[in-house]
Amino acid sequence: MFNWVIEWSLRNRLLVVTAYVVILILGIFIVKRMTLDVLPEFAPPQVIIQTQAPGLSPEDVETLITFRIEVAVNGTPGVDVVRSKSSAGLSTVIVVFEWGTDIYTARQLVNERLQEVRELFPPGTETPVMLPITSAVSWLVKFALQSETMSLLDLRTLCDWDIRNRILAIRGVASVVCMGPGPKQYQVLLSSKKLLRYNVTVHDVREAVRQANRNVPGGFLVVPGEEYVVTGAGRIASLDELKKTVVAEREGIPITLDRVATAQFGPEFPRGDAGYMGKPAVIGTISKLFGADTLTVTYEVEQALDDIRRALPSGIEMHTQVFRQANFIESSITNLRRALIEGAVVVTIVVVFFLFNVRASFITLTAMPLSLLMGVMVLRVFGVGINAMTLGGLAVAIGAVVDDAIIDVENIFRRLRENRQKERPNAPLRVVFNASREIRIPIVYATLIILVVFGPIFFFTGVEGRIFTPLGL
Repeated sequence: MFNWVIEWSLRNRLLVVTAYVVILILGIFIVKRMTLDVLPEFAPPQVIIQTQAPGLSPEDVETLITFRIEVAVNGTPGVDVVRSKSSAGLSTVIVVFEWGTDIYTARQLVNERLQEVRELFPPGTETPVMLPITSAVSWLVKFALQSETMSLLDLRTLCDWDIRNRILAIRGVASVVCMGPGPKQYQVLLSSKKLLRYNVTVHDVREAVRQANRNVPGGFLVVPGEEYVVTGAGRIASLDELKKTVVAEREGIPITLDRVATAQFGPEFPRGDAGYMGKPAVIGTISKLFGADTLTVTYEVEQALDDIRRALPSGIEMHTQVFRQANFIESSITNLRRALIEGAVVVTIVVVFFLFNVRASFITLTAMPLSLLMGVMVLRVFGVGINAMTLGGLAVAIGAVVDDAIIDVENIFRRLRENRQKERPNAPLRVVFNASREIRIPIVYATLIILVVFGPIFFFTGVEGRIFTPLGL
């Protein structure tokens, strides 16, 4: 077969050169559209369910919430493993599906099962939430907010309501989580002495605040030629309005909230803290969507963060280099580029030094880009993107490509030189054919030895297989 390939190529040299150019252009086109990531997607499809139950102990969360969710989702088609964690006021259930399961179908099935147990949760339990679909290495960028003039609580509010909404509008971003003091709350601090003085109960205060913070529809008012919408606007818009809320009435005198309690802004009960460079800060973590291109999304996020930083009030500092996943990818690409350059330089020096022929050096160098691009095209066929493992595999393969190219070209060049010294030289194409055929079997055997060495990688299963198989490809 190899003899036929060599002979056909020598007879159709123009066609071979044309195919080289076409494959080169097609390969570059495909490379620019391949996804870039740090590691392959090694985690199986999974759905994470979080349920908040403020005030419940870990034992109650486990018994009343987590166990019921586990029972409901255990029978879902395609489920492999169900893991859970119960802490004070929070239940986390991780439903792991079998490899190859469509993640969107899995989420739909889990959501249907959750509807069956939602009514069984204790009062005060919030609706179970399925976390966004993220990749195995989901953290994309982390940024920090610090200020000498603004409180951390206000920085957290800025992160939650302004920065977060701006970043979520970027395609490929799955979630933005702000960490630090907060979030900001309207807090009512009751005084037992004042409650006793005005004969007001805690239930009265809670119901009054709840009823006061809402708008009530009132229908329509129709006049000749016009129609007005009637609305009872009762939603609280400021701290002063909250303080003037009537909680009770005694002998015709309204008792407002500020008489029995202190109303103020304050943070939620802290469950953690954040800092940057040894100083308190608000940290924002941006996660990318499953299957999104890391570099593309990172560049768009950084552009948005730069726009936000320029618009921030004076006195607020935004640090965008707290964590950046793209650094690993860019380092891998830089290493591969350096390996290509070094390989090209070594090949040029070796061929020029031993053969003293520029054409032979050029022919040898053409093998590297074409081989790498065809390797990337094979990865695309198998649905594998560019990541640290595939880039490492390509860097390793450069050695074999360079070795084969040097050996082949050197032998052909040597045989052509010997042929020119004969009294009756043979046809150059026949010499090229014989010279290439002469070393073809050793080169094929050397390549097969490399394949045998990497062969066991394809027998890995589970997480190991998902990580290392792209390197083998």
